[in-house]
Parts: sequence; structure tokens; C-alpha cells
Amino acid sequence: MQQPERFSDLPEYAFPRLRALLEPHQPGGEPIAMSLGEPRHPLPPFLAEELANHTHLYGRYPPNEGAPELREAIAAWLRLRYGLPEHRSDPDRHVFPLNGTREGLFAACLALVPERRNGERPAVLLPNPFYQCYAAAALAAGAEPVYVPATAETGFLPDFASLPEALLRRTAAVYFCSPSNPQGAVADLDRWKTLIRLAERHDFRIFADECYSEIWRDAPPPGALQAAAELDADPERVLAFHSLSKRSNLPGLRSGFCAGGPESVRAMLKLRAYAGAPLPMPAQLAAAACWRDEAHVDASRALYQEKYRIADRILGGWNAYSPPAAGFFLWLDVGDGEAAALTAWTRAGVRALPGAYLSRPAPAELGGVDPGAPYLRVALVETPDTVAKGLEALRACLA
Repeated sequence: MQQPERFSDLPEYAFPRLRALLEPHQPGGEPIAMSLGEPRHPLPPFLAEELANHTHLYGRYPPNEGAPELREAIAAWLRLRYGLPEHRSDPDRHVFPLNGTREGLFAACLALVPERRNGERPAVLLPNPFYQCYAAAALAAGAEPVYVPATAETGFLPDFASLPEALLRRTAAVYFCSPSNPQGAVADLDRWKTLIRLAERHDFRIFADECYSEIWRDAPPPGALQAAAELDADPERVLAFHSLSKRSNLPGLRSGFCAGGPESVRAMLKLRAYAGAPLPMPAQLAAAACWRDEAHVDASRALYQEKYRIADRILGGWNAYSPPAAGFFLWLDVGDGEAAALTAWTRAGVRALPGAYLSRPAPAELGGVDPGAPYLRVALVETPDTVAKGLEALRACLA
């Protein structure tokens, strides 16, 4: 299959495809939603008060660069979480609040990928499977998206260093997601440092998608900015993206940030001045309160860790199941994810996402294999009781 060359060539987004697959069929039981990664845990207890205290600010345009209170809260969190030195976490130079991280992950290519790279069309490398925003961003910027398999053989993380030198010479940027969506794999510090050294050698940027960084099983995942600081790498080499959607169960607040070198932040700010919009001020100030508080994050993580234990108990011993290290998805090797999704729906009412809806087949000359096709993605976002019910039903009809 030839890789898409234009934005209009992208296939239908994952969830409309899932609706088209399932809606002609009746569910085989009371529906259980396990397809969408929409956190359902309690909201931060102080959120309503923070929003109510600042409703008058809806009468003002928010600052394009983000409220100082929000930038300062984010910078403080980066220092606390990753041990960043102050000269790499200045709230006025290194932090850019986002209207949801999808805004930033898309805009990064438009703002930072050049029209030509060493005289050729630039390449943007991304994991396969992947968050679909990555490919759309590369194509919108005029770059070629290159889908690099992230399979069991590579630890469910892409091996960019194995790519041909000719491709790396025209690479302008790399998307790297850790903890990975959908597999829940975590890059250790050595993996991050290896990628940063590769980026230094070939002069490309790393767009580090770390939106699942606070949902983990045993230990907090290290981060790209942490690795870059330890290497004393060029601050412009890495742009890291974080979100309150997963960390604080606030997908509807649409609040995230990117952090990196001052030139990258200025480029993102310039693009927003022409084509974007900052978060409303009440939401920015509520977001600042969320970044300053860890108690609600700890409570939410404890719920996910309970659900990891439920998954181990119900699915342990099934060869389709590999326990994730982080994130809130299971990546089940069921042989044919689309067929399994239809079976789960028609026999048990469980709504899960075929892995092929998050991936691309390799080009025909490379065998045409789709690394997502054998898998089913299952979201652990509902209550523990509902998750247990859904996983028991999945095993009963698929194992």
C-alpha cells in the first residue's frame, strides 16, 4: 500500500470507522464502553471553585502566551517531576500552554518543520501504531510521514536508529510517545538518551508525547526533557507535550502544554498569533491549580493501579494479554482486531477499538504487514467493577 501523500488521502478517523463497523449490529449485552480513552475518574475537588472564582475573566481576551500563573505552575511541576534546572524551565522562555495537546502536536510540524531538508522533501518519523494527529500534522506541513513499526520485537517502541542513513539525513522531526499509546510501553532514560544522540547527529527535533506520564504501574516514567538535561543537549532538540486530560481526568478542559527551547516556544507562539486561540482565562487559572496539586493525581493513579490488578487477575494466563507498564490501555493480541471487535460487540456488548484503526500497513515492497491489525485496544477508564465485567466478557468470547 502506498503511503498517503496528501492530507486528503488520510483514512477516516478511528472512531467513525468503529461506529461504521458496529452500529449495523445489535450489542450482545448491556453496552460497556472500552474503546475511547476518555478518563472517567473524579474531577479535582477544587476545580469548580477555581472556575467560579474567575468567571469575570470570560470578559477579556486571554494572553496568547498563557497566563503567568499557569506558566509558573507548569515550570514548577517540571522541576519537581523531572528535576529540571531553572535554566531549562524558565516559565517565560521554555513553557507554552496549549488548548489541548492535540493543538500543540499538530502545530509543532507547521511551526518547526522546514519546507526542505538537505535539499529534499522532509521526513517526519512516527511510531506505528500512532496517535493519528501525527500523520495529519506531517502531511499538512508538506512533509512525508514515515511509519516506523513499534512491535513486540522492538519493545512496542519504534527503533529509529535502525533506519537508513539516507532517510535520517532528510528527517526533520520525530514523534515519540512514552508511555506509548496504545501499548503502554515506557522508554527508560537510556532509550531517550539514545534517541537524543541520534537527533543531535542528524539534526532533527524530537516531539515527545508524554500525555500518559502520570498513569503508571510501578514507577514514574522518565521524561525526554530529563534525559536532555542530563546530556546537556541543545535545548531546541526536544519539545515535550503534557496534558491535564489524562493526568487530572479533565479531557473537557482542553488544557495542556509544551516545553522546550526558547526558539521552539517562540515559533509555536508566532503560529498561534496567526492561526490559534489560547485557553480562556478561567480555565487557565483552574489548570494552574491542577498542576500545583498532586493529591488528586495520586488518588486517580491508585484507581488505575487497581484496574491493572483486575486485568492481571482476569486475563493472566491468556496468551493475548501482556500487562502494560503504564497508560490506561490494554493491547490484546487477538489475531484479527477488527473481527474481535465485532465479536466482542455482538456477543457481549463490549465496545473496543481494532488496532488497525490506529496503524498503517507497511509499503508493499516491505511486506505490507500492518502492525496494528492483530490487536484490540481496550480502555480501562470506567469504574473497577465495570472494567472487571468488561474484561470477563472479553475473555469469555475471545479466549
